[in-house]
Amino acid sequence: MTDPQASPAFRLAYVPGATPAKWVRIWNERFPAVPLTLHAVPAAEACDVLRAGRADAGLVRLPVDRTYFSAIPLYTETTVVVVPKDHVITAADEVTVADLADEVLFHPLDDVFAWDRPPGEPAFERPATTEDAVELVAAGVGLLVVPQSLARLHHRRDLTYRPVADAPQSAVALAWPEEATTDLVEDFIGIVRGRTVNSSRGRKATEPEPPKAKAGARRKPAAGKTAARNPRGGSDASKGAKRRKPRRRG
Repeated sequence: MTDPQASPAFRLAYVPGATPAKWVRIWNERFPAVPLTLHAVPAAEACDVLRAGRADAGLVRLPVDRTYFSAIPLYTETTVVVVPKDHVITAADEVTVADLADEVLFHPLDDVFAWDRPPGEPAFERPATTEDAVELVAAGVGLLVVPQSLARLHHRRDLTYRPVADAPQSAVALAWPEEATTDLVEDFIGIVRGRTVNSSRGRKATEPEPPKAKAGARRKPAAGKTAARNPRGGSDASKGAKRRKPRRRG
């Protein structure tokens, strides 16, 4: 591992939809002397940012190259279809891919799904971003299938969404270059995995050592262990203590 002092801060990249706030809060409480800086990156560029050393670790969407990156899967998202609030799909609690067969579906260039074949009818164009696709859905010219976090990220009052039961899902993971597993990376892994500050796998904050007793100083006995002493300085239970026999009366 490299010396944690080599980096003045821990740099965390994160993709749209990922929410690092909880872990950042714990980091700031646990390591106030080491600032954590956040870097928002497009999902398609996250691995390139880590390879280039512009971030120490990242919250990315799987898959990643496991020959180069270490990764800890964190959670898998529900897949939803974004629709106008007055769309017929809103009558159902959830839909299937087959239910979307006759719908125009946008497939933006930053789509996070690896579709074998995107469902529905192809749109007249591929929007550049998911945000652009959401605007087109609001215009009433098509629908959009995304992870639920992206539907929430680009929420509009005139739109809603429904789960797609059999659609591909997107998983979010903490990833970092395996050869760059620094102490700071290990510290963040510990936070993500819920380790306490006193965990044997985590680094503890340096605490001052208790003052050492001066030479010749008399140690206080533990509570409840004080021994009673007789006036001659010996213990009542000391070895060799003798009792006097009572004198007999004639």
